[in-house]
Amino acid sequence: MGGDTRPCSADEMMSMPDLDVIHICTPNHLHEPLALAAIEAGKHVVCEKPLATSASAAAKLTSAAASAGVVASVPYIYRFYPSVREARARIKRGDAGDLRVLHGSYLQDWLVSPKDNNWRVDPALGGASRAFGDIGVHWCDLVEFVSGHRITRLVAGLLTAHEERRLGADNVPVETEDVASLLFESNHGAIGSLMISQVTHGRKNRLWFSLDGDLASLSFNQEAPEALWIGGREANLTVLRGSEGATAAAARYSPLPAGHPQGYQDCFNAYVSDVYGGISGAGVPDGLPTFHDGWRSTVLTAAVMQSAATQAWVEVPA
Repeated sequence: MGGDTRPCSADEMMSMPDLDVIHICTPNHLHEPLALAAIEAGKHVVCEKPLATSASAAAKLTSAAASAGVVASVPYIYRFYPSVREARARIKRGDAGDLRVLHGSYLQDWLVSPKDNNWRVDPALGGASRAFGDIGVHWCDLVEFVSGHRITRLVAGLLTAHEERRLGADNVPVETEDVASLLFESNHGAIGSLMISQVTHGRKNRLWFSLDGDLASLSFNQEAPEALWIGGREANLTVLRGSEGATAAAARYSPLPAGHPQGYQDCFNAYVSDVYGGISGAGVPDGLPTFHDGWRSTVLTAAVMQSAATQAWVEVPA
């Protein structure tokens, strides 16, 4: 902004004529008002997930962004691994056949101790759901993106591992879950299961899925992202990033030569490139996560919370 590096308020940023896009990386409870203000100011928006702490607020933002005609995106960056795009392309062309089982887990250990704490634990700042709302939505977005299926019905259970956590010199009550488990059904007749945990020792960020069809199974592990595992009756195949025969969808996100590992930061780089390409008028690339995808995650979160509270199956709104 003309070389001026002084700190400025959000309101000042919204009024800057030479600022085209605003990234919202605040605690969750501030996403809705800041994103809405940015949209109303005519800015393009990148908003961290969850898009909002309620489905109704996320729907409001999605509608506002569509009406304003701005690029509005949520960084579901696991979509940007080449191996993920490879899995998606192979499923779309029928390599796995009809998918029957969608299952996996997302496991972390950063909250295993009652001495561990973070603003996300506080529902006033992070929202009513923590483990599912923080990382479970990533898994669901990724699996729906890759498989083409949508979760239509689910039953969920929640577990809080520690009733209190340390905050400064005090122990404070914990009102959000550390663990979530789901059984679900999809709109194309598949069934699935998911385990989410932020208290699993030794698992730093293990997002894993297996999509099992009548012809093959495809599996991805975020902690070893250079490979896509394809299971068959007679033999298994490991497809390394950059291998001959890779699909064009995967090659687009594979700028480094094979054997030169790409990782998490490369996903962010690819994501930001796609967002800014859309903003520049080059067109929104296939697979860019939008506010609609952010809204979808809040709908799933609400269904999980409702099911856990009622201990019953819940229909997920389309």
